[in-house]
Amino acid sequence: MDIRQLKYFLAIAREGQVTRAAKKLNMEQPPLSRQLKQIEEELGVRLFDRSSRHLKLTSAGVLLRQRGELLLTQFEEALNEVKETEEGVRGMLSIGSVVSCVSLLPGRIQRMREVYPRLTYKIVEGDHTYLGDLLQKRVIELIVARLPFEAFHYTDPCEVLPLPSDPFVAVIPSAWASRFGGKSAIKMTELAECPILTLKTDYTTRMHESVMNECRKHGFEPQVICECSSVSIIMSLVAEGIGVTIFPKSVMSMSMGRLVTMLEIEDAALQSEVGIVWLKNHYLSKSAERFIDSFRSDPNNNP
Repeated sequence: MDIRQLKYFLAIAREGQVTRAAKKLNMEQPPLSRQLKQIEEELGVRLFDRSSRHLKLTSAGVLLRQRGELLLTQFEEALNEVKETEEGVRGMLSIGSVVSCVSLLPGRIQRMREVYPRLTYKIVEGDHTYLGDLLQKRVIELIVARLPFEAFHYTDPCEVLPLPSDPFVAVIPSAWASRFGGKSAIKMTELAECPILTLKTDYTTRMHESVMNECRKHGFEPQVICECSSVSIIMSLVAEGIGVTIFPKSVMSMSMGRLVTMLEIEDAALQSEVGIVWLKNHYLSKSAERFIDSFRSDPNNNP
């Protein structure tokens, strides 16, 4: 069984039908069926249960798919590594980012483009669990995330490059500025009577919990009227005067212009840790290495 046949098997396993797999592979169905039969004869096992319309993997097929996907990834990484020894930094860099860290990317990518104009980018947004899964599958090479990295069912060890911490600020509807006396900084207790919108997903709750605990530390129970997984939705709700939110300061680059106002918090110990996360003991493309190195040389993301 060679790499070409392994690709055939994996395509059939993903599609559940030889016909659909053949279309994905841009080949006719009969030759692909013959290849599958040849693979099973060579291995001496049945890889699929053919008793229903959709092919189902046998226990041997499940094992081959698990091992095969890993082997194919390692093979493709080896080819990319060899190519890069001659081609330099080029191709596509796949980056994952949690929604509250997206603001760290535009300036960084702009500076990378000045140095590596042949490099292109794929950016995937999501929570820690979703991005952690993509990282393990090598769909993305690195993640910009709030720390600690909270990916459930995550098994591969990671490397983390910590970046400067990010202070939290209060974000209020601009129409509410008079309620706070037109000040640019407030104390936590001044938010005690405000309806609060908070960033929270089913799997990543640390930022939400940090804000809740900080409110309680200052003697009040926050009046949370909305939990939301989207920064942009929360900002839109604040802009409409629904309530206030407490976000890391870097998120304010995604603000709604004059419709929202940022207020420093004088007496809050809230700091959000940020970092770059990638798989330990796995091949990193030159482009990923250069991207990480750019944060080492300029962790503050200065222009």
